[in-house]
Amino acid sequence: MSFASPFPQVHVPTTNLYDYLFGDLADDDADRVALVDAKTGAETTYREMVVEIDAFAGALADRGVGVGDVVGLLSPNSSAFAIAFHGILRSGATATTINALFTAKDIAKQLTDSKATVLVTVSALLPQAAEAAEAVDLDASRVFVLDGPGAAADGHPNAEDLLAPGLPAPDVEFDPQAHLAVLPYSSGTTGNPKGVMLTHANLTANVAQIRPLQGMAADDRILAVLPFFHIYGMTVLLNAAVHARAQLVIMPSFDLEGFLQNIADRRCTHAFIAPPVAVALAKHPLVERYDLSSLRGIMSGAAPLDEDLGRAVADRLGCAVIQGYGMSELSPVSHVAPFDGGRELVGSVAPLSSCGWTVPNSVSKIVDGETGTEIDPPASGLSDTGELWFKGPNVMAGYLNNDSATRETIDDDGFLHTGDLARVDSTGCVYIVDRLKELIKYKGYQVPPAELEAVLLSHPQIADAAVIGVRDADSGEEVPKAFVVVQPSEGAADLTEEAVMEFVAGQVAPYKKVRQVAFIDAIPKSAAGKILRKDLRTA
Repeated sequence: MSFASPFPQVHVPTTNLYDYLFGDLADDDADRVALVDAKTGAETTYREMVVEIDAFAGALADRGVGVGDVVGLLSPNSSAFAIAFHGILRSGATATTINALFTAKDIAKQLTDSKATVLVTVSALLPQAAEAAEAVDLDASRVFVLDGPGAAADGHPNAEDLLAPGLPAPDVEFDPQAHLAVLPYSSGTTGNPKGVMLTHANLTANVAQIRPLQGMAADDRILAVLPFFHIYGMTVLLNAAVHARAQLVIMPSFDLEGFLQNIADRRCTHAFIAPPVAVALAKHPLVERYDLSSLRGIMSGAAPLDEDLGRAVADRLGCAVIQGYGMSELSPVSHVAPFDGGRELVGSVAPLSSCGWTVPNSVSKIVDGETGTEIDPPASGLSDTGELWFKGPNVMAGYLNNDSATRETIDDDGFLHTGDLARVDSTGCVYIVDRLKELIKYKGYQVPPAELEAVLLSHPQIADAAVIGVRDADSGEEVPKAFVVVQPSEGAADLTEEAVMEFVAGQVAPYKKVRQVAFIDAIPKSAAGKILRKDLRTA
């Protein structure tokens, strides 16, 4: 049977995202610092933020961009990104956020598929942006370079060209339930990247669903290193933190020293990370050099966090560590534990091995993939494993121009089939086991890579690890292969393939043993921290 959220119902907004976030900005909050560019120290107040968003929207309207148009946004994190993003939505246009690591070919593919008529970028990414724009016949005047020299110098409007005229934001009308706010791209449960259609209602609903659980307040300082172009950073950081009137300390990309320095210097109270950052926080000696006592909570998402690793981070930093779960198609958060673990709202504490409970106004199911039968929450312990299904106001409208993929993902009852294997306990707390498509099948047994990765990361000489299935040349069987990054410490370089396999074999069932090992310099990961297993398959 389905199981509902244990959290109190929330009011789901019916307005557009701009009005929801900024429509009730009080004078007391207007002069609070909203955005801090960590690299330069530049600060933007909430009052300044709204003025610049309106001006950006006015500049787009002046160039004929509005409801029905799509604007590409290709940039690392910055205050300028936040202004441009919300300016696009304020104009009535739709933002398709583009991975800052994309090649020109990747950018052009997304611009073409989304039918974007404008591309907003920065100087560091202009070479690939310009090449992509040329490939899709975008004129230089339609490629905005926020930190560039300006239209008079190279034909590309910059931030000053757009904001200095102070043009009023247009009066736009659209249905927030149906109008697309953003078009991020995701491979979903299978296949090539597809445009995920998220409405204004999807985004406002998800902020409303997670705000009571995050406990963020106006006096909090949130370290924003997760990319805003990814739905995790977009909703959990950029939108939810702004709604709380908190201060966002923005890093353009992750580096451990900068991450630690900003927490110490800016006295950040919360950080949102992916599991690879947790590995560094648990193991790297650099952590000991910084005063991180201001941190009250760390939330990990984008991939499963091992319980022992999460506990190691919590013990070392002396703060709460929780997990959340979601996907682009869910705007993205569907399951989360509050920063107090769930004591106040649920009356119990979510184990660190779980990703918490279903968010408010939503229900979940665990479904047996072979029989299609629903797996009930148990009276005690954990349920059997099945695919996680979810239904709520944050479920996407569908995939852009791909009805068949939409039908495969969202059923007639409105449940989105996540493609992730999960278990549930008696309180409705969900535990992600692994991705369906990433499971290794060895002699008929299912082997979850995440489980083996957690074992590998517990080895003191292993800094990072990833596991994929590969074909054994002799047997033709799919077998688990581990890619290992050795810890930069004395003696670690002597770690052998045999030693790694023996270490894992001593802790798992025989069919789960690692049977091949490769030592590499770094595990390839997406900007959101997910392991790029496809890259390992070609390594």
